[in-house]
Amino acid sequence: MMKKLSIVMACLLIFVSSTLLAQHKYVGAAKCKMCHMTKGKQYPTWSESKHAKAFETLKTEAAKKIAAEKGIADPSTDAKCLKCHTTAASTDPALNGGIKNEEGVSCESCHGPGSTYKAPAIMRSREASMANGLIIPDEKLCIKCHNAESPTYKEFNYATFNAKIIHMNPK
Repeated sequence: MMKKLSIVMACLLIFVSSTLLAQHKYVGAAKCKMCHMTKGKQYPTWSESKHAKAFETLKTEAAKKIAAEKGIADPSTDAKCLKCHTTAASTDPALNGGIKNEEGVSCESCHGPGSTYKAPAIMRSREASMANGLIIPDEKLCIKCHNAESPTYKEFNYATFNAKIIHMNPK
Protein backbone atom coordinates (compact mmCIF):
# COMPACT_ATOMS: atom_id res chain seq x y z
CA MET A 1 0.00 0.00 0.00
CA MET A 2 2.82 2.43 0.92
CA LYS A 3 4.59 1.65 -2.35
CA LYS A 4 1.45 2.53 -4.37
CA LEU A 5 0.99 5.73 -2.38
CA SER A 6 4.64 6.68 -2.98
CA ILE A 7 4.25 6.11 -6.71
CA VAL A 8 1.06 8.19 -6.82
CA MET A 9 2.74 10.99 -4.86
CA ALA A 10 5.79 10.92 -7.14
CA CYS A 11 3.58 11.14 -10.23
CA LEU A 12 1.62 14.00 -8.71
CA LEU A 13 4.84 15.85 -7.88
CA ILE A 14 6.15 15.41 -11.44
CA PHE A 15 2.83 16.61 -12.89
CA VAL A 16 2.68 19.72 -10.67
CA SER A 17 6.36 20.54 -11.33
CA SER A 18 6.00 20.20 -15.09
CA THR A 19 2.85 22.35 -15.05
CA LEU A 20 4.65 25.13 -13.16
CA LEU A 21 7.66 24.92 -15.46
CA ALA A 22 5.43 25.09 -18.54
CA GLN A 23 3.92 28.41 -17.46
CA HIS A 24 5.22 31.48 -19.20
CA LYS A 25 7.20 33.69 -16.83
CA TYR A 26 7.98 37.39 -17.09
CA VAL A 27 11.64 38.16 -17.79
CA GLY A 28 11.75 41.96 -17.90
CA ALA A 29 12.64 44.51 -20.55
CA ALA A 30 16.38 44.13 -20.01
CA LYS A 31 16.17 40.61 -21.45
CA CYS A 32 14.22 41.91 -24.45
CA LYS A 33 16.78 44.67 -24.92
CA MET A 34 19.58 42.19 -25.62
CA CYS A 35 18.14 41.35 -29.04
CA HIS A 36 15.79 44.25 -29.75
CA MET A 37 18.18 47.18 -29.27
CA THR A 38 19.24 47.81 -32.85
CA LYS A 39 17.34 45.48 -35.17
CA GLY A 40 14.11 47.36 -35.74
CA LYS A 41 14.89 49.59 -32.74
CA GLN A 42 12.06 48.06 -30.76
CA TYR A 43 13.72 48.64 -27.38
CA PRO A 44 14.63 52.31 -28.00
CA THR A 45 11.11 52.92 -29.32
CA TRP A 46 9.65 51.51 -26.11
CA SER A 47 12.17 53.13 -23.74
CA GLU A 48 11.39 56.59 -25.12
CA SER A 49 7.63 56.03 -24.96
CA LYS A 50 4.98 57.02 -22.44
CA HIS A 51 4.55 53.32 -21.67
CA ALA A 52 8.12 53.09 -20.34
CA LYS A 53 7.51 56.14 -18.16
CA ALA A 54 4.00 55.17 -17.02
CA PHE A 55 5.04 54.35 -13.45
CA GLU A 56 6.91 57.65 -13.10
CA THR A 57 3.78 59.58 -14.04
CA LEU A 58 2.12 58.26 -10.88
CA LYS A 59 4.68 60.20 -8.83
CA THR A 60 3.88 63.58 -10.40
CA GLU A 61 1.95 66.29 -8.59
CA ALA A 62 -0.74 66.13 -11.27
CA ALA A 63 -1.26 62.39 -10.66
CA LYS A 64 -1.30 62.89 -6.90
CA LYS A 65 -3.95 65.60 -7.26
CA ILE A 66 -6.17 63.44 -9.48
CA ALA A 67 -5.71 60.50 -7.12
CA ALA A 68 -6.60 62.60 -4.09
CA GLU A 69 -9.87 63.60 -5.79
CA LYS A 70 -10.63 59.87 -6.11
CA GLY A 71 -9.72 59.18 -2.47
CA ILE A 72 -6.37 57.59 -3.32
CA ALA A 73 -3.54 58.61 -0.98
CA ASP A 74 -0.58 57.58 -3.17
CA PRO A 75 -1.14 56.54 -6.79
CA SER A 76 2.35 54.98 -6.98
CA THR A 77 1.28 52.34 -4.44
CA ASP A 78 -2.42 51.96 -5.24
CA ALA A 79 -3.41 48.73 -7.01
CA LYS A 80 -6.08 50.49 -9.11
CA CYS A 81 -3.41 52.76 -10.58
CA LEU A 82 -0.57 50.26 -10.75
CA LYS A 83 -2.52 47.68 -12.74
CA CYS A 84 -2.28 49.87 -15.84
CA HIS A 85 0.91 51.80 -15.09
CA THR A 86 3.20 48.83 -14.54
CA THR A 87 3.64 45.35 -15.91
CA ALA A 88 4.90 44.05 -12.57
CA ALA A 89 1.76 44.97 -10.64
CA SER A 90 -0.52 43.19 -13.07
CA THR A 91 1.36 39.87 -13.07
CA ASP A 92 0.94 36.79 -10.96
CA PRO A 93 3.82 37.05 -8.43
CA ALA A 94 4.65 33.37 -9.03
CA LEU A 95 5.37 34.21 -12.67
CA ASN A 96 7.28 37.43 -12.04
CA GLY A 97 10.91 36.87 -12.94
CA GLY A 98 12.10 39.98 -11.15
CA ILE A 99 10.40 42.79 -13.06
CA LYS A 100 9.74 45.87 -10.96
CA ASN A 101 7.18 48.66 -11.08
CA GLU A 102 9.89 51.07 -12.25
CA GLU A 103 9.82 49.35 -15.66
CA GLY A 104 6.43 50.89 -16.29
CA VAL A 105 4.35 49.28 -19.01
CA SER A 106 7.01 47.07 -20.53
CA CYS A 107 7.30 44.78 -23.51
CA GLU A 108 5.56 41.92 -21.74
CA SER A 109 2.42 43.94 -20.96
CA CYS A 110 1.69 43.87 -24.67
CA HIS A 111 3.55 40.79 -25.88
CA GLY A 112 3.05 38.42 -22.94
CA PRO A 113 5.58 36.84 -20.59
CA GLY A 114 8.72 36.06 -22.55
CA SER A 115 10.43 33.16 -20.80
CA THR A 116 9.40 30.54 -23.35
CA TYR A 117 9.62 32.57 -26.56
CA LYS A 118 12.73 34.72 -25.91
CA ALA A 119 15.24 32.24 -27.30
CA PRO A 120 16.64 33.42 -30.67
CA ALA A 121 15.87 30.06 -32.29
CA ILE A 122 12.19 30.48 -31.38
CA MET A 123 12.03 34.21 -32.17
CA ARG A 124 13.16 33.55 -35.76
CA SER A 125 9.69 32.15 -36.42
CA ARG A 126 6.54 34.13 -35.72
CA GLU A 127 4.56 30.89 -35.55
CA ALA A 128 7.00 29.29 -33.06
CA SER A 129 7.06 32.48 -31.00
CA MET A 130 3.29 32.59 -30.81
CA ALA A 131 3.13 28.87 -29.97
CA ASN A 132 5.44 29.69 -27.04
CA GLY A 133 3.37 32.56 -25.69
CA LEU A 134 4.15 35.62 -27.83
CA ILE A 135 1.11 37.87 -28.09
CA ILE A 136 0.56 40.11 -31.07
CA PRO A 137 -1.24 43.02 -29.41
CA ASP A 138 -4.54 44.26 -30.75
CA GLU A 139 -7.14 46.85 -29.80
CA LYS A 140 -8.85 44.47 -27.36
CA LEU A 141 -5.62 44.20 -25.35
CA CYS A 142 -5.03 47.97 -25.34
CA ILE A 143 -8.49 48.90 -24.11
CA LYS A 144 -7.94 46.89 -20.95
CA CYS A 145 -6.17 50.05 -19.74
CA HIS A 146 -7.07 52.70 -22.30
CA ASN A 147 -10.71 52.99 -21.24
CA ALA A 148 -13.13 55.23 -19.37
CA GLU A 149 -12.15 53.68 -16.01
CA SER A 150 -9.01 55.85 -16.14
CA PRO A 151 -9.46 59.24 -14.45
CA THR A 152 -7.45 60.88 -17.26
CA TYR A 153 -9.17 59.03 -20.11
CA LYS A 154 -9.19 60.67 -23.51
CA GLU A 155 -10.88 59.14 -26.52
CA PHE A 156 -8.84 56.13 -27.61
CA ASN A 157 -8.41 55.61 -31.32
CA TYR A 158 -6.46 52.39 -31.75
CA ALA A 159 -5.07 53.17 -35.22
CA THR A 160 -3.82 56.62 -34.17
CA PHE A 161 -2.18 55.48 -30.95
CA ASN A 162 -0.79 52.27 -32.43
CA ALA A 163 0.98 54.32 -35.11
CA LYS A 164 2.85 56.17 -32.32
CA ILE A 165 4.27 53.01 -30.76
CA ILE A 166 4.62 50.63 -33.70
CA HIS A 167 7.99 48.89 -33.76
CA MET A 168 8.23 46.42 -36.57
CA ASN A 169 10.63 43.50 -36.54
CA PRO A 170 12.49 43.64 -39.85
CA LYS A 171 13.54 40.42 -41.56
